[in-house]
Amino acid sequence: MPRHKKDIETIVLEFIKEHPDCHSKDILKVAKKDIGSTTLKLLLHRMFRENLISVIGKGKNTKYQISPGYELLHSISVREYFKKEIDDRKIRDSFNYELINTTLHNTPLFSEKEYKHLINLQDEYKQNASVLTPTEYKKELERLAIDLIWKSSQIEGNTYSLLETERLIKEQEETTGKTRDEATMILNHKAALDFIIANRTFINPLTIRAIEDIHSLLIKDLRVDRNIRIGRVGISGTNYKPLDNEHQIREALQDLCNLINGQKDVFSKALLALLVISYIQPFADGNKRTARIISNAILMNNEYCPISFRTVDTIEYKQAMLIFYEQNNISAFKNIFIDQFAFAVETYF
Repeated sequence: MPRHKKDIETIVLEFIKEHPDCHSKDILKVAKKDIGSTTLKLLLHRMFRENLISVIGKGKNTKYQISPGYELLHSISVREYFKKEIDDRKIRDSFNYELINTTLHNTPLFSEKEYKHLINLQDEYKQNASVLTPTEYKKELERLAIDLIWKSSQIEGNTYSLLETERLIKEQEETTGKTRDEATMILNHKAALDFIIANRTFINPLTIRAIEDIHSLLIKDLRVDRNIRIGRVGISGTNYKPLDNEHQIREALQDLCNLINGQKDVFSKALLALLVISYIQPFADGNKRTARIISNAILMNNEYCPISFRTVDTIEYKQAMLIFYEQNNISAFKNIFIDQFAFAVETYF
């Protein structure tokens, strides 16, 4: 029985990785039980378009190599990856200066199939939203916002339940036995979301100042330093060390803003904000919170469906982010992004 198409792609990519400068005839010897030369040619052409492989030469002299985009996009088993403890994993433990301006700049983040799926979901969202009255749409957006506030806070260790979060937001009633900081975190999320909903063009174009302003709303009264940090910061669960120089951090943030502003695809903009703000860690605390709000601001500014992350497992979210920190690979987190966008479209609107 022929192997699944995805398996064939994996076999071809692994062969090219193990045999740099190989020819198509070499690849065909490995894959010929499943595909013919014409199908292989089409597959190689698509892999080149998606920046998974590099092509050297022309005609019979054409050779294939794994591209830098492959390391960014190839599938990594989260379960297998975290079987190794923190000190046993082989990682990129310092900031990758080529990641933003070279790899992410030159590599399409979504495959053709993934992008088509996301566009179809967005079309469904637009159709559903078009038949809602302004009052109905506002109600759905408020429901999504409560879920986002709860989950974003939970990812940061907040112990409020979803119902307790809703009561705090709607009735300003704190839960007995919870800390004041937990309530403040939730209410700060509400303030930040209210701000981006009321000022949808605030992040268009995205600037360092806009990122700092959103961060300031999120960390108000939490005894967290505002503005770009000037010292080191550690990240639990990884040996990755972010930049520790204020000038370099600011430069990396500006590079990210330039990258996002230069993108035409809204999904790529939103995913880049989620991943790279977290990767840079520009603030002493509140980085992932800021990334989630900025990402949703980008979606809403472009009239795309926002994401609540309600059903994502907090450990899986953190593991996917750690894989990006340590391997500069987006596959696990991209799957979360796509799944959560689908969930939002199907659940709220």
